[in-house]
Amino acid sequence: MLLCVTRAAAADDWTLRLADDRAQLDRGGYGERVAEVLRDRITEGVFPPGTRLSEEALREALGVSRNTLREAFRLLSHEGLLTHEFNRGVFVRELTAEDVRDLYAIRRILEGAAVRGVASAPPGAVDRIREAVESAEEAARRGAWVEVGTANMRFHQAVAGLAGSRRVSETVRRLLAELRLVFLVMSAPREFHEPYLRTNRAIYEMLAAGKAAEADEALADYLDAAEEQLLAVFDR
Repeated sequence: MLLCVTRAAAADDWTLRLADDRAQLDRGGYGERVAEVLRDRITEGVFPPGTRLSEEALREALGVSRNTLREAFRLLSHEGLLTHEFNRGVFVRELTAEDVRDLYAIRRILEGAAVRGVASAPPGAVDRIREAVESAEEAARRGAWVEVGTANMRFHQAVAGLAGSRRVSETVRRLLAELRLVFLVMSAPREFHEPYLRTNRAIYEMLAAGKAAEADEALADYLDAAEEQLLAVFDR
């Protein structure tokens, strides 16, 4: 089992974080909106992989009903972020090497197709990739490597946005949220993320110049290298 090597975010008072989120929810809430809040906090590392989620504490923090929270749990379990263990409760899922292989196989299909179709991308789609690249570079200058990881997720979400498909974007968003669970257990986030800053910049510049074939090849190499690095974590 992987050990979570960084617990700094989890050491914060997460109840205060969720109290801020409470303002986003209608009284009584909706399962989808509660799931969105919890998904964001999980992928930020507030609830690291292996964490047991207390139903009572979450209901109190968010001000939602038991049924609403359980609906959110059901949605996030379907997405692969949570797992229910009989007589133990609901836990943030810990991914396996096979999960990583499967996630990258799907990403190659969806992100690759989006890149190859850049010529027909909706207005502003390439600009959103640039914004994600610049956000990551700014976070790197501050040494905020967890934020770099978050910006990297936005980069790939923006790449998927080139397809101009709501379903593609939604699918990739869920894949990236699931994949972030692996990033959260890495002992050296800078070592993992730093090389991809240059790669992300290069892919953006290819796309901005309309060089779809070159960008597709660069993205494929990127995904191959990233998958290999993550699988090495499981080997250790």
